[in-house]
Amino acid sequence: MSLTTRRSRLAAVAVAAVTAVGGLAACGNDDDAPTEGGKPAKLVVDTFGEFGYDELVKQYEKDTGIKIELRKTAQLGEYRPKLVRYLATGKGAADVVALEEGILNEFKANPRNWVDLAPLVDDHSKEYLPWKWELGKAPDGRLMGLPTDVGSLAVCYRKDLFSAAGLPTERDQVSALWPDWNGFLEAGRKYKQGSGGKAFIDSITAVSNGVLFQQGNELFYDKENNIIADSSPAVKAAWETATSMVDISAKASTWSPEWSAGFKQGSFAATFCPSWMLGIVADNSGEANKGKWDVAAVPGGAGNWGGSWLAVPEQSAHQKEAAKLAEFLTSATSQVEAFKAKGPLPTNLEALKNEAFLSYTNEYFSNAPTGKIFGESVSKIEPIHLGPKHQAVKENAFEPALRSFENGQASKEKAWEQFVKDAQTQGAF
Repeated sequence: MSLTTRRSRLAAVAVAAVTAVGGLAACGNDDDAPTEGGKPAKLVVDTFGEFGYDELVKQYEKDTGIKIELRKTAQLGEYRPKLVRYLATGKGAADVVALEEGILNEFKANPRNWVDLAPLVDDHSKEYLPWKWELGKAPDGRLMGLPTDVGSLAVCYRKDLFSAAGLPTERDQVSALWPDWNGFLEAGRKYKQGSGGKAFIDSITAVSNGVLFQQGNELFYDKENNIIADSSPAVKAAWETATSMVDISAKASTWSPEWSAGFKQGSFAATFCPSWMLGIVADNSGEANKGKWDVAAVPGGAGNWGGSWLAVPEQSAHQKEAAKLAEFLTSATSQVEAFKAKGPLPTNLEALKNEAFLSYTNEYFSNAPTGKIFGESVSKIEPIHLGPKHQAVKENAFEPALRSFENGQASKEKAWEQFVKDAQTQGAF
C-alpha cells in the first residue's frame, strides 16, 4: 500500500482527537459567567514555556475589569496532549490558546474547532511579517490565529566557563569562532580540551534543531504533505551535523530534569537560544548566574526555531471577548513588552522598528543587545513548510533516534533506520 493511500485511509482515525467536537457542549466555570455589564468575569489563557504575559494581563484586567487566568505548561510535549484532549471532549480549553507552529498545522486539519478571528478583530493583515500572518490562516480561509513571536536563533554561552577553558568571552569574538557548523564543532573541541574534558553543549538534539530550522523550504514533508524524512536535504544536514558533535555533548536533552539542572550546575557551556528561550535559560540558571551568560550569533547567521499564534477555540463561551484579548496580547506594544519580559521575538512590523525594542539590552545576559541581535536576523529567516504531523515526527521519531545514538544505545546507521521507520508511523495522518 502506498503511503498516500495509507494516509488517506487513516485520516479520519488519526486526526479524530483533534476533530471530534461537533455536538459536544462548551466548557464553562461558574466564575466565567457574565457580569451585570454583560462581559465575562474571567477569561483563561493557555500557554506553554514563557510568553511574557504576566504583567500584560494585569494591565488588561485594570483596563477592562475582566479577570485573566494564565495557565502555563512548561513543556510543549506536555501541552499538546492536553489540548488534544480538550478538543476531543469539547471541554476544558482556555478562551485563548497558544498554538506553536508545529501543532498549528496539525489543527488545521479541522478548522471548525477554531473561531474565525477576522470578523471579531480589526484588520491587521499588513501589520505583521507577511509569511507569519499567512501561516495563521486555515485552508478554508478563516483566520485561525493572530501572530505572536518568531524563534530567531542565537547561541547562549557561559562567559565564565569559556574563560576558564581559554576561549574568548566577548560576544563578537565568540561569534567569530563559528561562522559555520565546522567552526562550532572546533570551538567545542577546544573547550573540552581546555576544561579538562567537560561537555560544551547540552545535547545533539539541540544542535539538530539549530541546523534543521535554518534550512528553509521542506523538512519532514514536501509541499504536498508527503513524508520525505529519508530524503530531505534539511533533515539529512541536521542529522549529520548533530551526530558529529556527540563527543562534546552533555547528553542532557532539552526539557529533561538533567537539562534544567545543568544550567545551574554548569554541566554545559553553550546552548542554542531562539529568542523565546532567553527567559527559560534565565529561570533555570537562577540569580546566582546572572551576568555569567551572554548571547552570540548562531553558526550560519540565522534560523527560526519555533514561533506561535493565539487562537480562540469554538468551545469558548466568550469568543468575542477572547478575540479582543488575543488582539491586545499580539499588538505592537504588547509584543515589545513581552520581549523585554521573557524574550519572545516580535513579528509585528511596528514592534520590530520600535526604539524600545531595538535598543533593549538584557541585564541577565551581560547586557547583551538582544533587541539588535535578534531583530537583525528576522529579515534572514526563511519560511519553512511544516506538515500536519511535524511535531510528532520531530519529537517521537527524529529526536528519539538521535538520543539513542547519543546515549550509545544504537549505532548511527541503526538509529537512522529507526528514525525513517518511526517517521512513517508518526507522520501518517
